[in-house]
Amino acid sequence: MLDANIKTQLKAYLERVTQPIEIVASLDDSPKSQEMLELLHDVVEQSKLITLIERRDDDERKPSFTVGPRGEEGRVRFAGLPMGHEFTSLILALLQSAGYPPKVEPEVIEQIKNLEGEFNFETYISLSCHNCPDVVQALNLMAILNPKVRHTMVDGALFQQEVEERQIMAVPTVYLNGQEFGQGRMELGEILAKVDTGAAARDAKKLSEKSAFDVLVVGGGPAGAAAAIYAARKGIRTGVVAERFGGQVMDTMAIENFISVKYTEGPKLVASLEEHVKEYEVDVMNLQRVSALVPGENLHEVRLENGAALKAKTVIVATGARWREMNVPGEKEFRGKGVAYCPHCDGPLFKGKRVAVVGGGNSGVEAAIDLAGVVAHVTLLEFADTLRADAVLQKKLYSLPNVTVIKSAQTTEVTGTDKVNGLVYKDRVSGEMQRIELEGIFVQIGLLPNTDFLKGTVELSRFGEIVVDAKGQTSVPGVFAAGDCTTVPYKQIIIAMGEGAKASLSAFDHLIRSSAPVA
Repeated sequence: MLDANIKTQLKAYLERVTQPIEIVASLDDSPKSQEMLELLHDVVEQSKLITLIERRDDDERKPSFTVGPRGEEGRVRFAGLPMGHEFTSLILALLQSAGYPPKVEPEVIEQIKNLEGEFNFETYISLSCHNCPDVVQALNLMAILNPKVRHTMVDGALFQQEVEERQIMAVPTVYLNGQEFGQGRMELGEILAKVDTGAAARDAKKLSEKSAFDVLVVGGGPAGAAAAIYAARKGIRTGVVAERFGGQVMDTMAIENFISVKYTEGPKLVASLEEHVKEYEVDVMNLQRVSALVPGENLHEVRLENGAALKAKTVIVATGARWREMNVPGEKEFRGKGVAYCPHCDGPLFKGKRVAVVGGGNSGVEAAIDLAGVVAHVTLLEFADTLRADAVLQKKLYSLPNVTVIKSAQTTEVTGTDKVNGLVYKDRVSGEMQRIELEGIFVQIGLLPNTDFLKGTVELSRFGEIVVDAKGQTSVPGVFAAGDCTTVPYKQIIIAMGEGAKASLSAFDHLIRSSAPVA
């Protein structure tokens, strides 16, 4: 099952296991059970402290297996083969079950251990989803640390009947005690905030007690990370408040135009950014949504949705952008029920089905190419009379036998009952309305700046972008902005980083020229 190279790496990891671990496999006579058994034998061979028990007469999902300390009932279950992006989830579950310390703050560990109630989580994933492992690993850790928590990872491609019955059309989808708990990438802190009702108030109190920052960066994407690093290197008090560290880059897979790096992937780049930021004395306040910016004469106030308020002498807004929505009837109603925005994550759930991609730019054409290898048929709809994607991508697209391209098409409605069953578009040449029968729609029509909280505070363009000058200064003295949320053209990672660095240097220049002393 595992090649020699992976076995060698796995053996090196499992040398850290110091306490006995038990794997209990629930199997039947299916080929997938045989594959799972081969995988588990390969794992057990790498450590004398890991034992395997096979069961064929239990009522658990088959094939699946639990991981836990020997002699205890396993609270972490993998229903499916944890390969691809989920192989790391398996390794961490083995190590943490043996007592290997997780890379989590002590107060978070204590919060998990003190959770009251019974929590039975199920996470439906696809092995190609790069967001799913974050959720799986967070819930696995909670199950390992707290005996009242159980978690099962379910491979949606393997357990298709469950996916159909629960009408799951986006991953990761998490259920808690049989009820839908959440969709999309969630970090450990977000999950805890939802199950620990007193966490928000405690967090708000702690944040409000922080002393004023010299530079407070709002946003944790490439622009925000660059701004924080440049500020911290000046030796001034620097903070980052972010709804999700990494931002939109976390949802980006192939990155081939980051100069000096031939190829990387979004989550890898974000991990490097976070590691670099943590090299400096930067106060990172993650998983915090900003609700308002209140400019002041000497100190600006950044208010958070949990009720906290942070103060700073200068503020750099780097909140980035989000997927643009079509804003047509049915889109919101069927989000997660056929309407999707990430082809890498959700594409495998539409295997053998008919889907549409709305958008003919690079992201739309790339999505259509990726999906064509999984689904039965892809229809790409473009509003303009020509595709906007790079020529090399268009050539590849037109070479695919199961792709239809429709130009001059204005999507007007998403149809369905309990899930998507079609799309209506207007032919912009003839004016006729057309309907396509399908099971999924992937929206790829660009980005919207995350600046709603700034309306009436700083000058915004008609597109909602923050208007900045050549130094990144906004219309409010001491408030700067950088990245995809600004009027700077060309929304690219490398440009956002440069703009973040520029805004940080401008903020420092403002500090040393103003009457407010630098801390």
